[in-house]
Amino acid sequence: MQKGIRLFRIADIDIHLDWSLLIIFFLVSASLGAGLFPSWHPDWSVAQSWLTAIAAAILFLASVLVHELSHALVGRAHGMNIPRITLFIFGGMAHLEDEPRTWRVEFWMAIVGPVTSLLLGLLFLWAGSIAAGGLDLQAEDPEEILSRLGPLATLLLWLGPVNIILAAFNLVPGFPLDGGRVMRAILWGVTDDLRKATRWASNAGRAFAWFLIACGISMVFGVQLPIFGTGLVSGLWLTLIGWFLHNAAVMSYRQLLIERSLKGVSVADLMLRDVQTVTPDLTIREFVDNCVMAHQQRAWPVIANGTLAGLVCLEDVRRRPREEWATTALRQILTPVAKLATVQPGDDAIQAFKLISQRGVNQLPVIDDGHLHGLLRREDILRWLSLYGELPGAEGQLQRPV
Repeated sequence: MQKGIRLFRIADIDIHLDWSLLIIFFLVSASLGAGLFPSWHPDWSVAQSWLTAIAAAILFLASVLVHELSHALVGRAHGMNIPRITLFIFGGMAHLEDEPRTWRVEFWMAIVGPVTSLLLGLLFLWAGSIAAGGLDLQAEDPEEILSRLGPLATLLLWLGPVNIILAAFNLVPGFPLDGGRVMRAILWGVTDDLRKATRWASNAGRAFAWFLIACGISMVFGVQLPIFGTGLVSGLWLTLIGWFLHNAAVMSYRQLLIERSLKGVSVADLMLRDVQTVTPDLTIREFVDNCVMAHQQRAWPVIANGTLAGLVCLEDVRRRPREEWATTALRQILTPVAKLATVQPGDDAIQAFKLISQRGVNQLPVIDDGHLHGLLRREDILRWLSLYGELPGAEGQLQRPV
């Protein structure tokens, strides 16, 4: 996932907003402003319903942020580095640079999120009952009571159950939901095998995802389900959530296998050392004829005075009209080294692989004191993983070349 838009910083943690969050913000606001709140308050104006709905959507997203902050702060207390939190369409994500080191750290990091949402839900219900003047919804006609609530009480009494539902949903024992991470922590503690615990928790997450997908498809075709209800929009939304959880469960297990396979592997072990380089004065025409067409290399380091000046890729060439190739030097189209993500020979391969994924590039220059040592390419890492990596279902220790 990309970083998104940086909003602010809390406790040295960057808070980012993904554009997809606007979808859930619109859906929550629309369902409340045009549906639920007008049914609770027929006498409210359209503006009052929508303003209360927008406030509810904002506070709901703030609740999700508090949920994720609880994960991050507990992880930080146990020595983990969590640089940012991203809010996106399905909630939020605290980005961990490394997996928890022990099952106890995993357990407490995972369980604190649902506990926080539960406490928020109870707090909102308590505050809502005070704002409602102590009205007893059980003793009188609920519809009449709801119609007499003010905007603040309405807002709080909606946020309370929603946060409790959020806590319950996250406790489902399917990885990578919080409940799945709690289950993985317990299995990890019992078996002392993180890989086996992750595989079991991932399978549980996939099973739950398929259950949601099946329920969503049934709802699309008009089946009335307990809790979920029915309807085209609700069914499609549930199917989408199931699809996302399935992919997340598969990718989480795959990421663990990749990290185990690359543990102890350095950039120098994987990088391409025999790299063809070019000079900045070379024209695009000379570069294409003598370099691109003569070698299989996809990116070309540009060397000036013995140090790396930048990188030229085929995409840089394609941006220039062909009639300018004979008169345009590579120095005019290269990406300068200051704008490149680079690594050093002794860096961990797994961190370099994450950097490649985050930056959306296919290679990283390997430099030390400005001097080029090679290129670390995505294909080199994938080749290593295909030869020496752990495959799903394989048992035993990773075998490495000697």
